[in-house]
Amino acid sequence: MADEVLDGYRQSIDNIDAALVFLLAERFKVTQAVGRHKAAAGLPPADPAREARQIERLRDLARTAALDPDFSEKFLRFVIDEVIRHHERVRDAD
Repeated sequence: MADEVLDGYRQSIDNIDAALVFLLAERFKVTQAVGRHKAAAGLPPADPAREARQIERLRDLARTAALDPDFSEKFLRFVIDEVIRHHERVRDAD
């Protein structure tokens, strides 16, 4: 038996998931360029002060959006850690 209401919700979720994947891909394209620039300029792969500002900014946005700030921080921390790993690989390749 088809549940059209559930199917509609699932279609919306699928669309949102696709948008998230494409947004993450775009974000990582930019952070890869940042990593190459940092390596060429002799800058460190990580910037703890900026990371702290970004995490607090995202926590504030999460609160505004009625999203759990702890969840948003964990998500951003995961993304930042992956970006730093990439920046370290770029630096070490030079």
